[in-house]
Amino acid sequence: MPLSRSLSMTSLTGVLPAWEEDELPVEDLLLFEVSWEVTNKVGGIYTVIQTKAKITVDEWGDNYYMMGPYFEHNFKTQVESCEPPNPAIRKAMDALIHNGCQVHFGRWLIEGSPYVILFDIGSAAWNLDRWKGDLWDTCNIGLPFHDREANDSLILGSLIAWFFKELTDHLGDKPNVISHFHEWQAGPGLILSRSRKIPMATVFTTHATLLGRYLCAGNTDFYNNLDKFNIDKEAGERQIYHRYCLERAAVHCAHVFTTVSQITAVEANHMLHRKPDVVTPNGLNVKKFSAMHEFQNLHSTNKAQIQEFIRGHFYGHLDFNLDKTLIFFIAGRYEFSNKGADIFLESLSRLNYLLRVHRNDVTVVVFFIMPAKTNNFNVESLKGQAVRKQLWYIDDDDVCMSSFIRGQIPDLNNILDRDDFTIMKRAIYATQRHSLPPVTTHNMLDDSADPILSNIRRVGLFNSRNDRVKVVFHPEFLSSTSPLLPMDYEDFVRGCNLGVFPSYYEPWGYTPGECTVMGIPSVTTNLSGFGCFMEEHVSDPAAYGIYIVDRRFRSAEESCNQLTQFMFSFCQQSRRQRIIQRNRTERLSDLLDWRYLGRFYIHARHLALSRAFPDKFKMDPMAPLKTEGFRYPRPYSVPPSPSASIHSTPHHSDVEDDDDEPYDEDEEAERDRMNIKSPFVLNAVPEGKKQQPGESRN
Repeated sequence: MPLSRSLSMTSLTGVLPAWEEDELPVEDLLLFEVSWEVTNKVGGIYTVIQTKAKITVDEWGDNYYMMGPYFEHNFKTQVESCEPPNPAIRKAMDALIHNGCQVHFGRWLIEGSPYVILFDIGSAAWNLDRWKGDLWDTCNIGLPFHDREANDSLILGSLIAWFFKELTDHLGDKPNVISHFHEWQAGPGLILSRSRKIPMATVFTTHATLLGRYLCAGNTDFYNNLDKFNIDKEAGERQIYHRYCLERAAVHCAHVFTTVSQITAVEANHMLHRKPDVVTPNGLNVKKFSAMHEFQNLHSTNKAQIQEFIRGHFYGHLDFNLDKTLIFFIAGRYEFSNKGADIFLESLSRLNYLLRVHRNDVTVVVFFIMPAKTNNFNVESLKGQAVRKQLWYIDDDDVCMSSFIRGQIPDLNNILDRDDFTIMKRAIYATQRHSLPPVTTHNMLDDSADPILSNIRRVGLFNSRNDRVKVVFHPEFLSSTSPLLPMDYEDFVRGCNLGVFPSYYEPWGYTPGECTVMGIPSVTTNLSGFGCFMEEHVSDPAAYGIYIVDRRFRSAEESCNQLTQFMFSFCQQSRRQRIIQRNRTERLSDLLDWRYLGRFYIHARHLALSRAFPDKFKMDPMAPLKTEGFRYPRPYSVPPSPSASIHSTPHHSDVEDDDDEPYDEDEEAERDRMNIKSPFVLNAVPEGKKQQPGESRN
């Protein structure tokens, strides 16, 4: 059965442009994708390759293979062992196996069920010294014996280069091979393959530069000094010079170099001294509900569950109206500065001041979901949930039911007797609390040195009665089995009103993307790949619930004020305005679907083939990129002036105003589909906007 190349753009009809790239003859090609995180969850790259698998399998069928390291537990729990469908792959595997190196083949049990080829690093470790010599002879890069991760990456790369040599020898001129390598751990395989002149097209993707991560982790003013860093010196001082050399060599050896966002492209141009050929944004598998309002129902259901936690956590101090309470959250790895938790806490302090000064009865409960070292749950937190459950005391329902059936209002004297009143009084006394509600749900191992807790003390957000901003630090990933907050992360996000991710260093940023897909507004920055992507694709991101803080061209103080204003404006919205905004946010999910974003990978592969095999595959190097998209216009129901759609003074979140903007969901969605602006070339500077210093077009 011939392979068909289809992007299945059914849900995007009328919204996104048809793909006009010349189709690749996939039946005459083999595609290999190499990553350390194939079947091996370490970080965000696992999410990228896992979610992208289905659309790649739909396009390439049995000609698509993933490659990575073999770990016994992962293989037994995630992979179904089977035989390779291609005889040449079987022969290449046998060549390695007969030389004492174990290679495993199977289907990865994820959506799309792609084939995986996994190499047992331990079985080939006896070759390490010889392969280190080969690497030195090839490119003068030496690896220290104590860097286990670098040594393992060399073993994996040597096995992969060996495999590709055997494979191409068996295949001959047809089919041609494309190999796509992710991150520096896969770099040695690319370097060795190119140095041995193995006939295949290569693509290398960096999801974040090595040195960029290290520099930003050290609180460096990174983006304002990109052109001033002594790269070799900085890498040497951090004892990662050999890793940096592997990464840079892989970047320059690849036929096509890609990165995940425009901001990372600028970074890579300075750190690795090569401008990316293509920007390949990260996507998600978007699943639409058949009923438009279904995601709104899920928001209400999950928000009610979060409110139950709030009732228990703030027992004795629950003097605020939960119907007028907004739930904000930040989540991710505990990188205090990189993830923007520092600027977020400062902005929350200012938001608290504004809400109090304006005597606003809106309360904001903010959750910090960041894993940290703890030794157990906080006793006060557990007690709060126990008190909440105790108060849900229901007396004899039969008495009420009998009265209802007779069409009578139940007599309170018949429902509650003296013992019931006694129990209720005891429960009321139990809710009396002489201490403030806890800021954290767990006992922290190093409370005094914890960055979040230290800054909470600095800004004075202690959950007092006068505070309009309450803080809950949950230093553990969410789980539906938790005795405190029994919710999975996805359900929790759906129940929140706003996700806040003011990151300083975020090459892409899946957290705001996940919010968008679920119809939850979010705050991001122009230093995150997601924020840059939305600025390029959406004319008025804020109208669609994507608030972009400028952390690149403004000072920290100005960025903090801007974030405060975003949150304060959000608190001023009526309930109806928030519902309208969630509808608009959810409509952006098509932009983040792999069925759309997968086209950038298609372009990168085509470009690599044209450079590796110019006689067979043609591409005009001077032609503009065909990876074009559309810019979502401002929603037609939003007035030209932003101030016209947001009240100048705070008002109750549940009050509906007669002057609210006119809104028809079906009509506006149809206009979004039909009245889209002209297509634009990815990374082009929008009309009327000057290119900023240090920005590059890729």
